[in-house]
Amino acid sequence: MAWRSSGATNAELVENLWRNKLITQPLVKSAFLKVDRAHYAPEHPYEDSPQPIGHQATISAPHMHAHAVETLLPFLLPKVESGHQSTDGVASVIGQAGRPRRVLDIGSGSGYLTHVLAELVGKTGVVVGLEHISALKELGERNMAKSPEGRALLESGRVRFRVGDGRKGWSEPSPGDAQPGVGGAAAAPGVTKEQDKKDEAGGWDAIHVGAAATVLHEELVRQLRSPGRMFIPVNADTSWEQYIWTVDKDEHGDVKKKKLYAVRYVPLTDAPK
Repeated sequence: MAWRSSGATNAELVENLWRNKLITQPLVKSAFLKVDRAHYAPEHPYEDSPQPIGHQATISAPHMHAHAVETLLPFLLPKVESGHQSTDGVASVIGQAGRPRRVLDIGSGSGYLTHVLAELVGKTGVVVGLEHISALKELGERNMAKSPEGRALLESGRVRFRVGDGRKGWSEPSPGDAQPGVGGAAAAPGVTKEQDKKDEAGGWDAIHVGAAATVLHEELVRQLRSPGRMFIPVNADTSWEQYIWTVDKDEHGDVKKKKLYAVRYVPLTDAPK
């Protein structure tokens, strides 16, 4: 059970998530071990439960973060050649070889999952944490700066925190010459300069949404790269229930939506008055 994954240390928490098969991929386990939840949770950081972080926001339970990362994993990792496996046993990864990963974390809150995602995207990948409240954007930055690894991610530009309406997604420009190699200046083989420019300006390989939307916002779907995947909780039409959905866009731009399981998240909405 999820609550049995709690531990006395970060390592024990992650090991329990692994033992309970809430984390199943070695790469995911390694990423979670690199990020101490004590830097991000205000109290009882190693309990497998959500916690308030202020401003009507929460840090999700570790098992929910694990579900999200494992669901998005093929769209987080740098490309693995077709027909091969990585040394960690992950099968060939969906994506375009040579094109750096771009990930949007909507409702980044404490910054914890933003950091975990950044441990998976590779040295040329970029993760943007998006918040609708300036104080939460600043909280994520402060929390990440508590560790040398987090400070390095911020200073390199591989992680950036922004303020905006998550329902509309986000367009993050390429770092360009200021940060060569970060975010990817070069187009992948077979990708036109026009398409690469479009992707750099507004495309995301993976979008994680950490708050419940009233609908599957089409603007977020539009911003997915081809291929790309979104993980998003959405309110049910006729009840108080919420469900996790995945939205996949294939290499041709065709979209497939799938409802997974019931959850409970804070709403994806305007900033509190």
